[in-house]
Amino acid sequence: MTGIGPVEPVDSTDSRESYDVIGADGPRLADRWSARWDRMSPRARTATLVSTAIGLLAAAVLVPRALTEDPRPEPAVTPVPWPANVTAWRYLGPAGIPTPPGAPATSGRFRFAVDVHSGPPVTLKVTGAAFTGLTAHALPDAFTVHAGTTRRVTVEISVSDCADLPLNADLPFLDVTLRNTRAIQHHSFIFGAAYSHDLSELLRGACVPAAPSPPPRPSGSAGSQNADREGTQNG
Repeated sequence: MTGIGPVEPVDSTDSRESYDVIGADGPRLADRWSARWDRMSPRARTATLVSTAIGLLAAAVLVPRALTEDPRPEPAVTPVPWPANVTAWRYLGPAGIPTPPGAPATSGRFRFAVDVHSGPPVTLKVTGAAFTGLTAHALPDAFTVHAGTTRRVTVEISVSDCADLPLNADLPFLDVTLRNTRAIQHHSFIFGAAYSHDLSELLRGACVPAAPSPPPRPSGSAGSQNADREGTQNG
């Protein structure tokens, strides 16, 4: 048979009862500090109070400031620009015709100024001159322009086929390959009236046939020839 007996009081006066001690608490932190405080001299107590007050004051000032201040933003990384976005061409004028005197002009040289506004150096190469039947290359063939500088370059354009060439070059352009550390781009730079006029002169000189010269006039006149013929018959 099972059951629950009467509950014995904790503070029983029965001297025969014994209790197992499961564990004992050590001295609490407050008790240790109290005992240490009692053993300190008045001067040490004063110094402890002053240092504690200074530490609490510094914490009261610095901790809220550290919590409220925004972290410094990291500097933005500027991407390398596309080469075509920072390169500009300007036409300066003709540079002569590389043909012997008296020979038909099938090539012409034109001067340009190339600027790179920012970013790493840009290497350029001229690959074409707007129309089928024309070839173009820079002198030198490939060149590099650094940011903030201007490079003067001469482009030689040659007529290879007149069949599909317009004699009046309206808004002609140069095909150029540009390369920097970001990319290689193929771009066309369009020029205005001055370059259009000078290129048109080259096209007309190379593709318009020269007018034939008139035949030499005979010596003497028709009247004098007839007069001589009549005098011969009368005689």
